[in-house]
Amino acid sequence: MAAVSKYLTAGNSSIAGAVLFAAYIIKQRLSAKNTGESQGTKPLFDKDKDGKTDKAAVDKVFFSRMRHIMKILVPETFCKESGYLLMIAIMLMARTYCDVWIIHNGTMIESAIIGRSTNAFKRYLVNFMTVMPFISLVNNLLKLGLNELKLCFRVRLTSQLYNDYLTGFTYYQIGNLDNRIANPDQLITTDVEKFCNSVVDLYSNISKPLLDILIYVFRLNTSIGALGPASLLGYLVLSSLLLTRLRRPIGKMTVTEQRYEGEYRYINSRLITNSEEIAFYNGSRREKQTLNGIFQKLVDHLSRFIHFRFTMGVMDSIIAKYIAMAVGYLAISRPFLNVTNKRHLTSTYSERLEDYYQSGRMLMSLAQALGRIVLAGRDMTRLSGFTARITEIQEVLKELNSGRYERTMVSERAKDTTIQNVPLIPGTGEVIIADNVIKFEHIPLATPNGDILIRDLSFEVSSGTNVLVCGPNGCGKSSLFRVLGELWPLYGGRLTKPERGKLFYVPQRPYMTLGSLRDQVIYPDTHEDQKKKGTSDQVLREYLDNVQLGHILDREGSWESVQDWMDVLSGGEKQRMAMARLFYHKPQFAILDECTSAVSVDVEDFIYSHCRKVGITLFTVSHRKSLWKHHEYYLQMDGRGNYEFKNITKDTVEFGS
Repeated sequence: MAAVSKYLTAGNSSIAGAVLFAAYIIKQRLSAKNTGESQGTKPLFDKDKDGKTDKAAVDKVFFSRMRHIMKILVPETFCKESGYLLMIAIMLMARTYCDVWIIHNGTMIESAIIGRSTNAFKRYLVNFMTVMPFISLVNNLLKLGLNELKLCFRVRLTSQLYNDYLTGFTYYQIGNLDNRIANPDQLITTDVEKFCNSVVDLYSNISKPLLDILIYVFRLNTSIGALGPASLLGYLVLSSLLLTRLRRPIGKMTVTEQRYEGEYRYINSRLITNSEEIAFYNGSRREKQTLNGIFQKLVDHLSRFIHFRFTMGVMDSIIAKYIAMAVGYLAISRPFLNVTNKRHLTSTYSERLEDYYQSGRMLMSLAQALGRIVLAGRDMTRLSGFTARITEIQEVLKELNSGRYERTMVSERAKDTTIQNVPLIPGTGEVIIADNVIKFEHIPLATPNGDILIRDLSFEVSSGTNVLVCGPNGCGKSSLFRVLGELWPLYGGRLTKPERGKLFYVPQRPYMTLGSLRDQVIYPDTHEDQKKKGTSDQVLREYLDNVQLGHILDREGSWESVQDWMDVLSGGEKQRMAMARLFYHKPQFAILDECTSAVSVDVEDFIYSHCRKVGITLFTVSHRKSLWKHHEYYLQMDGRGNYEFKNITKDTVEFGS
């Protein structure tokens, strides 16, 4: 009320002060939004092949995207989200009526003070104190509804994205086979939250002003006539169209800002992840150059964005503040200055003063509502950027789940290889599921970038016959296993293999999950899965003892002990833990990719002997001479597109040695 009184008494006209106050509030909202601009930490969309960024503007595409996303956020007519939407609408309407009542009651209190009427002052003050708890309840119920709706929307959208993101190997493919989305983790976390907050805030920021406009126009029509509200509404239409047009670049600039923020954060996290290697290379100077380069790109863009917002701030001040104030002068003065207006020809000074203050406050509220509608266009433009981001990842995840992906070099490589009659068309190969056999039939082994490693790979392995895979770095060993694990698509031929659950992969640096000691052995199973399989804790203890890790259970004292196992376990302990995990799952086939490099020879011998005993057939990548005796075949790749698949004999072992 103090701020209201200050602006109501500003200048020669309190109504002009009221309009000025309304414009001031609008300006404060605009400034708050500017200072609260997204501190994005992820890229939006990378530029496409032509260097163009995805369009982010309030147009037909934006509304089409919003309709699609809203079907996810509000899936049914009668659901929790629609209930909160209805609750918010009711509270917004109640709040508007409360505002009207406060204006009327406040005017009566001030009129009683000026008229020195003690009884009237007490009566209206008691009314004010009596109604305040109800108004407070309405305001906080509105906040509750808005916050709950934001949370519900975030849960719905996050769940839908995770369903697609964690289907099959999509979480792997989006970063390794497809390069349209950078940093999807940040998009799913931070961007989803910002999108949901923006949608709910926009719903509130549009619904409340529209209700205010309807109610205040009706009330003002009886006091100052229809021309005043009509002139303000006309101003709304013209100014909103103009400002919406002027703000169009904000969407694209938001997209670019988010992309640069994401690149900057990625470079910093990359430095932390690879700090040891960088320190060994003494690469701090080179990394500093890289960081400064990325940071400078961000700074340059933010500087351009700041200057653009400065220009828009000037235009906003002129259009949403000063012109609005002039329109307010014209609207409020007409019924008082027009000599033909019968309403004020015979009214007393106190009646005109009371009418003036009450109409002025309503006009101020109407001006605020109109200003919020005008500024809602800016919010909608910014929302279009987040909507484009959410839609993009939805489309990419959908395509990846259907077996389609895009990578920069594939099309170019494909053109080159067609000359050699080896077309690269992802997904054209056939996968046949069969137990106890792995068979490659005329399969071109190629990377997602289109590099052909082997043009025609054919061999067959049955259960019980271990295979040693050897060759120089880059020859295709890892690529072979990625195709076998269905991480990479087939470019042709036919692959016969067991289903995914019957094929296990043990890398050189095994993954230790978040959780208990038990979780490290049974991953990706849960404790409930372990119980269903009928595997007791005593059997798990035997697996640890077999790989000489029983002391870890003794040290921790419980299977439920939780540690950061990536740091707690040494390199050799991680490899042995992975072998204990292999014993627990007992797959038909296992791929051992240099996974015993930090394990002693006696433990390694036991591991291979135990795998043969329980019927686990092994594909081993290793350069250890001691492992030849545990295998029946070897697959030799020379790195130039040639390979050999032969039995291991005495001569082979001597050659390998």
